[in-house]
Amino acid sequence: MSHRIISLLLGIGIVMSLLLMAGRFGGARVPANQQGYEPVQPIAYSHRLHAGELQIDCQYCHVAASTSRHAGIPSGSICMNCHKQVKATFGVVRQEDEAATAEKRPRRDVMSPELRKLFTDLGLDPSKDLKEQQVTQTVAWTRVHRLPDYVYFDHRAHVNAGVSCQTCHGPVETMERMRQHASLSMGWCVNCHRDATKNGINGKRVNASIDCSVCHY
Repeated sequence: MSHRIISLLLGIGIVMSLLLMAGRFGGARVPANQQGYEPVQPIAYSHRLHAGELQIDCQYCHVAASTSRHAGIPSGSICMNCHKQVKATFGVVRQEDEAATAEKRPRRDVMSPELRKLFTDLGLDPSKDLKEQQVTQTVAWTRVHRLPDYVYFDHRAHVNAGVSCQTCHGPVETMERMRQHASLSMGWCVNCHRDATKNGINGKRVNASIDCSVCHY
């Protein structure tokens, strides 16, 4: 076999190997890139239902977003503002109402399994009147968005400048389970700052700095 044929076969082998490696590692990410991260939470909380269907404002639950560096995880007491009364989905409540009417009996108090878990995790006894109880514990939610320790990010600066939650967190109102929408990489942030400085935010001119010391200190 001539050297020319051997070289050709080696070349084909190298190309095929590279193609296989590209297919296998095409989804590989740089360290700390958790784009698409969508952990199962201890309670199946639906942003689609709360932020989308019910149109609850993000800052009703994440109360610190406009006044603090961190948006904050909603406290159990915020959940109970509604769920002391709301213990099941509308569909489940309607089914019970229809069944009670058909069976000519008093309506029973129904409670969804996920809300039962919420009450228990908050230190509440779901078998007793929730209106007479106080939250004593917290839910061990799994954190979704986490920046490296050497990065400084301030929610209030962005919220007060008019940046929408969806700019960074994606279409939260459509997510059944929360996931990391953007890469949150340095390049992604820098490009957003450049675009904001060039085009403004909601018609308002801003100077979104790309100086290193703004995010790294």
